[in-house]
Amino acid sequence: MPARARVLWMYGHRVAVWGVVALLVFPIYWMFNTSLAPQNQIYVYPPQLIHPGASFAAYAKVFQERPMARWFLNSLVVVVLSGVYSLTAGALAGYGLSRFRSRGTGTLGYLLLASRMLPTTLLVIPLFVAMSAVHLINTLWSVVIANVTFIMPFATWMLKGYFDGIPRELDEAAYIDGSSRLGALARVVLPLAAPGLAATALYSAILAWDEYLFARTFLTSTSTWTIAVGLGSFRGEYVTYWNEVMAASLIGTLPLIVIFLVLERQLVHGLTAGAVK
Repeated sequence: MPARARVLWMYGHRVAVWGVVALLVFPIYWMFNTSLAPQNQIYVYPPQLIHPGASFAAYAKVFQERPMARWFLNSLVVVVLSGVYSLTAGALAGYGLSRFRSRGTGTLGYLLLASRMLPTTLLVIPLFVAMSAVHLINTLWSVVIANVTFIMPFATWMLKGYFDGIPRELDEAAYIDGSSRLGALARVVLPLAAPGLAATALYSAILAWDEYLFARTFLTSTSTWTIAVGLGSFRGEYVTYWNEVMAASLIGTLPLIVIFLVLERQLVHGLTAGAVK
């Protein structure tokens, strides 16, 4: 390829990349722009990239009129508990499927994957009946248990693919040194699978943070709502203050954005390693 064509290709590639980045970032910017706009300027035409009279009043109003801090704390509790239980069970199940090969192991793995494909609407009523029977309705534990039922199959399948890429000889060496199977898993396999564990934990946190149906069904009082359910309450019967909606949505999205920016490399490495092994 001639030097001039190579330079044109390089700059064209950069322009295309920055164009895609702009398309992906623009919705976030528009959320921020709308959150700063006064209510009487939201519907002006043509739309304004920078609203005159922009202020952070909507952010202050969101925290003053609604228990946003409480919803954030509830979401954090649900995410942490769901992630810990899903990752623990998924690591044990994934290790078992990876190391103990039998005629039914593959079928069991595919059944776990198929259970992840079931829609949440199919199980929400049976789960509601079960939670009512053990008096867990309107508690965060009901959402945690429901989340685990859907996150654990995903975590199991993802970690199994990562464990498959770790040589069995390392486990055998740990057995020779006197370690048990759980000891080999904890001291040898899990440290080597750290990128996969990080990727699984992050995606489990994202699934738990964004979950709406179970939380909306099981949590009946505003003090137990998560951030996903709380965002739905901003839509009014006759009028919706979109600057407040966008302010609350941006606040709810910010933790996920920070997670991706901070742990992007490890996340991508863990996903690709678990997918191709």
